[in-house]
Amino acid sequence: MTSDRHLHNPVLPGFHPDPSIVRVGAEYYIATSTFEWFPGVPVHRSTDLVHWEHAGHLLDRAEALDLRGIPDSGGVWAPSLSFHDGRFWLIYSIVRTVGSPYKDVDNYLITADSIEGPWSEPVFLNSSGFDPSLFHDEDGRTWLVNLQWDHRPDRPSFAGIVLQEYDPEARALVGGITNVLRHDELIEGPNLYRRDGWYYLMLAEGGTGWNHGILMARSRSLTGPYELDPAGSLLTTRDAPGAPLRKAGHGELVETPDGEWYLVHLASRPVATPEGPRCVLGRESCLQRVEWTADGWPRLAHGGNKPRVTVPAPRSAPVMTPVRTPDRDDFEASALGPVWSTLRVPADPSWLSLTERPGRLRLRGRQSPHSRHAQSLVARRLTSVRCRATTALDFRPDRFSQLAGLICWYDTTTHYYLRVTHAEGRGRVLGLSITDDGVHTEPADCEVEVEDWPELLLRADFDGAELRFSASPDGEEWLRIGPVLDATKLSDDYGDRLRFTGAFVGVCAQDLGGTRAVADFDWFELTNL
Repeated sequence: MTSDRHLHNPVLPGFHPDPSIVRVGAEYYIATSTFEWFPGVPVHRSTDLVHWEHAGHLLDRAEALDLRGIPDSGGVWAPSLSFHDGRFWLIYSIVRTVGSPYKDVDNYLITADSIEGPWSEPVFLNSSGFDPSLFHDEDGRTWLVNLQWDHRPDRPSFAGIVLQEYDPEARALVGGITNVLRHDELIEGPNLYRRDGWYYLMLAEGGTGWNHGILMARSRSLTGPYELDPAGSLLTTRDAPGAPLRKAGHGELVETPDGEWYLVHLASRPVATPEGPRCVLGRESCLQRVEWTADGWPRLAHGGNKPRVTVPAPRSAPVMTPVRTPDRDDFEASALGPVWSTLRVPADPSWLSLTERPGRLRLRGRQSPHSRHAQSLVARRLTSVRCRATTALDFRPDRFSQLAGLICWYDTTTHYYLRVTHAEGRGRVLGLSITDDGVHTEPADCEVEVEDWPELLLRADFDGAELRFSASPDGEEWLRIGPVLDATKLSDDYGDRLRFTGAFVGVCAQDLGGTRAVADFDWFELTNL
């Protein structure tokens, strides 16, 4: 049927960066980066490019994804999903060093007959650089393309795009390595396509911040030489400071069954602050319609190179009705739902249970919020900067080293924590624990004695640049805890470190004495306002 429907960007709101898209029959799949979060690489499914539903995580086993000790914003970078020879192929990087001349990156391949799995054991490919992808050529050969990283101080770190053949029988890279394109500007995120006798190389350019963009190059030969698109960036907002979608770049192309083309890409929606725009929701996944010129270059169908929020959907596609994710989780299932993530390690019975006290999420306290190894923390992505998170906590600490509560999280160096603990001579106290770009404070004037509260209801309200915490003993009367906080610090754009994720809100528990004190959460609700 002919459709006048439109899709609305971002199609995957909140922290869904580095999108990789593939179509199999009438279904489309988008896989995205997860960095230090577990499980890794969520994939979403659609039949119309308008509505999307969660279709699982592709790295959901500890054996395939060991992130213990991974630095903030390290871990799983830029997965690339493809379909060839009746199988799904996923290439992904694990980056183990961030903010250094070195990257210590390992690139892996897994495959599956179905997007739901089971997925194969990881095959190690190389460590020469990040952003790998696979290109399946018309002659049946498969090639790995990735960025070449150069740590030497007198050389460009982004040292070009390299190509090497992958042998599926040997399960290894074979033959020589060819550097197919070097560029004075920063280029990364390579993806290869073949169309009308040309090899097209799609590149992310300018870094994944405000200067981001997508650049095209092409060649008659797989190994080059590649000529750059004379029109410049296919997509960018570097010169559009007022655009609703900023940081646009890092994309992939997909063709519909009817021959229409779309570009999936990341972008961010900024919140204005006196210090400049900050993107609390991180980098999100968007789609633009693409057309090809008579001389064979892709262009945004609406003209220019700026992304649009509203984009025409494919003219003919089966309408999809996705399952809506409920705002509230009453923890009545036997396992966490797909909206929940944990830090660096999977949820396992040693620290998390949904069955020991049915209808409650039980966390056993482990290491501090500054740990990169064994945190008892589960959280959800923010998808709106105007939202409310509320939870009900049953927690009876008997030492100052035992804590639990509601946490608004960016990473181990920046988070706001509304937590319950024990104070000698006072019993249970509720207060704030704040880590601001590595500086930790626990303001004493925010503490409230809650020893006699029948319930502990904790709430966080996001309103653009502002974050407010409150608590209640009964759900009727709410007490403000602490001052108005700067929500925009929970973003890539705050602090001096390289940061690539997005804001989360969730619950956690700590027991710094190692006795595994138990905290039970009755329910959790996240409502966009």
